[in-house]
Amino acid sequence: MKVTLSTRARHDLEGIRNYIEKDNPARAISFVNELRDAAKRLIEMPRAFPLVPRYEPHGIRRRSHKGYGILYSVEPDRIFIHRIIGPGQDYDAVLQLN
Repeated sequence: MKVTLSTRARHDLEGIRNYIEKDNPARAISFVNELRDAAKRLIEMPRAFPLVPRYEPHGIRRRSHKGYGILYSVEPDRIFIHRIIGPGQDYDAVLQLN
């Protein structure tokens, strides 16, 4: 099994890096690496994290990392990362599935 980031998730990481970089360039890089590592570790226990309320039919789960949310689904051959959202971001606005 592998972890695949959507184009939007890649853009999310870039936006997170750019935001943190304004105040602390070194931390921006290390934090984005932490988020990537947290996503990669989903392979170990992909169903360990809860389904997102109202998105159960889509199988979307949320793993938290220091206030950020990794929104993903478990597929037969991969873990698909839909989005990586910051604290307070609205699921409906970022997922646009309903």
